[in-house]
Amino acid sequence: MRPFLPVSNGRCGRWRDRRQVIDGILQRVRTGVQWRDLPERFGPWKTVYERHRLRSADGTWERLLQQVQAAADAEGEIDWDISVDSTIVRAHQHAAGARRTAASVCLKGGRRARTSGRNSLAEPARPAGGGGPGSEGLGRSRGGFTSKLHLSADGRCRPLSFVVTAGQRADCTQFQTVLAKIRVPRTGSGRPRTKPDSIAADKAYSNGSCREYLRCRGIRHTIPEKTDSQAARLRKGSRGGRPPGFDEERYKKRNTVEQAINRLKQSRAVATRYDKRGYIILGTATTAALLIWLRS
Repeated sequence: MRPFLPVSNGRCGRWRDRRQVIDGILQRVRTGVQWRDLPERFGPWKTVYERHRLRSADGTWERLLQQVQAAADAEGEIDWDISVDSTIVRAHQHAAGARRTAASVCLKGGRRARTSGRNSLAEPARPAGGGGPGSEGLGRSRGGFTSKLHLSADGRCRPLSFVVTAGQRADCTQFQTVLAKIRVPRTGSGRPRTKPDSIAADKAYSNGSCREYLRCRGIRHTIPEKTDSQAARLRKGSRGGRPPGFDEERYKKRNTVEQAINRLKQSRAVATRYDKRGYIILGTATTAALLIWLRS
């Protein structure tokens, strides 16, 4: 991690031991404990939280995960027959109440609220997109107050990419975004690898836009056809076209993404969302995936 961490300019105080802080972050990701309740051996909880927030905001966790994936790909350890799915993450009541941005707060009569300079600087180094639960990946689904974690996984049950949305968002709407975030750099020269060998997904991704996207990229896919889509095609007769190809043996490997979800949710901070900001829960999930890659 040393190349991805900032270097002290020598004009401020001494940096706290980075290994101690990272151990505190991993402890919180694994146990889901409140930041204030971190054991004292990890140092001040505020320091641990701020380091995790900053590393989530600037994409350090994602870049580190890509480097680990690049090392595995150089040794031929990535199975590029990937699977795509999503999982509901129940949001704790502490995940609500994130401060809105000045542009998103409306007063009665359509007037915009003004925030003081102190409040406007309360969240430094934060990506744009604050202002309401929808932009923070929080919503209402059948499970209640939830978020949804969309992901892709390789054939060895290891996550490749993530997208966090509100719990009511349909899976197919994030299909292209999840695949676009697959980016495994080369250890030498060359472009990062972004194209898998094949993709398996369930009926939630069985629509024309998903299949057309995969055909345009030349990616083999195994997605079962929905019953109503099949009935509509049969009613049209010859105008309905041919049925999409389906490989039953390939579809049996789709459980790899289910196993990846189970491994991710062994981290309690991923199984239940406690973070208010969407980019922080994304950093938490990426940190949990990083542990899976390092241990496999």
